[in-house]
Amino acid sequence: MYLKPEEKAVGQANFQNAIGVTRRDFLKTSIAAGAVSGAGLGAAYFGYEAAVGNPLRVGVIGTGDEGNVLLGAVTPSYVQVMAIADIRPYNIHRAFHGDHASENTLKVRCGLMKKYGWQTEDEARKHVKVYDQDYHDLLKDPDVEAVIIALPLHLHAPVAVEAMRAGKHVLTEKLMGHSVHECKEMARFSQQFNKILATGHQRHYSILYDNAVDTIRRGLIGDIHSIRAQWHRDNLPGHDSWSQPLPDDKMGQRLARLQKDLETAKGLAIDKLNKEIVKLASLKRDYEAARADAMAGLEHEINQLTLQYLDSTVKAENYGYQDITLADGKKRSAMEELVRWRLWNRTGGGLMAELGSHQMDAAGIFISGLREDGQKALPLTVSAVGIRSLFPLDRDCEDHVYCVYEFPGPGYEQDPNKKIGVTYSSINGNGFGGYGENVMGTKGTLILEREQEVMLFSNSAPATTSITVSTKGKGPALDTTQSGGGEAAAIGKKALEGPVSRGYTEEIEHWAWCIRNPDPKNMPRCQPKVALGDAVIALTTNIAIRENRRIEFKHEWFEIDSDETPEGVKPDLSRYNA
Repeated sequence: MYLKPEEKAVGQANFQNAIGVTRRDFLKTSIAAGAVSGAGLGAAYFGYEAAVGNPLRVGVIGTGDEGNVLLGAVTPSYVQVMAIADIRPYNIHRAFHGDHASENTLKVRCGLMKKYGWQTEDEARKHVKVYDQDYHDLLKDPDVEAVIIALPLHLHAPVAVEAMRAGKHVLTEKLMGHSVHECKEMARFSQQFNKILATGHQRHYSILYDNAVDTIRRGLIGDIHSIRAQWHRDNLPGHDSWSQPLPDDKMGQRLARLQKDLETAKGLAIDKLNKEIVKLASLKRDYEAARADAMAGLEHEINQLTLQYLDSTVKAENYGYQDITLADGKKRSAMEELVRWRLWNRTGGGLMAELGSHQMDAAGIFISGLREDGQKALPLTVSAVGIRSLFPLDRDCEDHVYCVYEFPGPGYEQDPNKKIGVTYSSINGNGFGGYGENVMGTKGTLILEREQEVMLFSNSAPATTSITVSTKGKGPALDTTQSGGGEAAAIGKKALEGPVSRGYTEEIEHWAWCIRNPDPKNMPRCQPKVALGDAVIALTTNIAIRENRRIEFKHEWFEIDSDETPEGVKPDLSRYNA
């Protein structure tokens, strides 16, 4: 922790009395007290067992960004990837070799070759079948017992239903479906075909979040009355992570120019340098090092574009993607809808589906932890607005969304005033604060940042202090001025060996374990009823944004067997017979 000079005198005493425990100590203390919800880390923590020599044989449909994250999270002793399906050659390449766009992407998308120890793609393809034309062929594969679906949102329901009909268990990325009636259809088919259906809201498998819930249950922050969540990004026109490069003529022309630049750079001979500079050995070494770095950077960019340009052979319109005219009169190709599907209402769900659903799920986890019946806490109302002030009319989704929710708190049934307020904002154009949740109670505040860090603040100190909590080497993580409280405790970054798991690995392991150990009690933590609740919240919020109004949630929307939906469309299983 770092204090400004003028703050040290005021704050030092408080820091001496801080609740300064690391996550490791936090876990040990909780386990010793018998209060933590699990017995240990990993499989034992969440109540499932280690795999025993019979990995689940899985096919992965969709190996784009999220699909490759899930491939990077599989545990070979639990899951054997037997097949992958994707129409984009670039995604298939990444599935085997990993994503080399940056060091960080390679960490989370390491590729099947590294995951299973295969030395070459040819060796890997002896173990993993590739379906690059039609995922239906993968569903017909008798070697595949279950599928992971990481396709654009509008394809979750139809592909999941087809998979269950083909006898496969399913894990689909979030959201569960593109609409509430589709989610209910998926859930009903899961019941009808007796197949396990899970949805990838990975915070249900985060040890960090589980211990946060335990902190809340033990009353360390008092009675919860407010939660503030956000996901802020610095996306701007020309620098937008949702507008991935298109494999079009412009990319081809740029690739040709870069290749020409590389050939020119290779032709530069050292003896063409100024003779006086060549005589200076240190300058010569500097030149050669700089030249090598520049060449390596150029080659990396060319390699990346070459792989992305492979997708230019795909006929996106053959797979249901559409050419349309945008609101500003410009044309949008079917290829753009395929590559940038998050931007369109027809294929995606905007900020609430992609980002907000995670954090409203987190808010639900915290509030549900207060319930004694173990049921998911459901919101009462939502008011929301969305604006588009940064990006041109080249998309459907908003730049910014701001949402306010009311949840029932403990004692709400006896006193309707016992509510918990939840606010959520997701913006582009400024990444200040990143993403995370602040859970505020009458005794303190629990702050979760980036699914990696937790800080606990006590409100008991009478002094007024200004405190900066930081992570060494990363600059300030929190800068807050408090009145009437100031004792701070950071559940620090060094709490566990290595980075904290975000839950992807555990959700896949438990899904596989539940399939291998069939029993009504063995169900994924994000089973259809839970996933449906998250979808109702996100999709109803989108309606509130587009209609600019306050909506009261109906309990029937959250019930799988009810035909009531916020969009007013009834579930219809017969439409999958077409």
